[in-house]
Amino acid sequence: MTILVAMDLSVVSRRALDVVQRTFPREGLRVVILHVAEPEPEFVGWTAGPDAVRDQVARGFRQERRAIEDMAAALRQAGIDAIGLTVQGSIVATVVAEAERLGADLVAVGSHSHGPAYDLAVGSVSAGIIRKSAVPVLVVPDRA
Repeated sequence: MTILVAMDLSVVSRRALDVVQRTFPREGLRVVILHVAEPEPEFVGWTAGPDAVRDQVARGFRQERRAIEDMAAALRQAGIDAIGLTVQGSIVATVVAEAERLGADLVAVGSHSHGPAYDLAVGSVSAGIIRKSAVPVLVVPDRA
């Protein structure tokens, strides 16, 4: 079974990873930890500015990638086949496309539970993934 865990590096998405690790049997389990990073500024229609800004963005991207790789390494230490992926793009579209590309059997996401006003104005990533995913989606709520 392949489970794609969409990871935004928040406490709630880490909780989703913990739920996957505790809930599913390790034998035959493959976990892909996917972090979708912000697209390049030129892609969204504005320039990043001076080199200092570009360097800062690059440092942040490297730190995010390292965090994802560390999570995958911790799962491997626990006996779970795991890889970490960091991809740039639109979050919902990228998660759905990667789940399809990887042949995932399940997508796991954390829900930040911002509330209906926030979801109406900004949108809910977990709701978007549920609407567009061809595979089941496990949503882990933002509760201890």
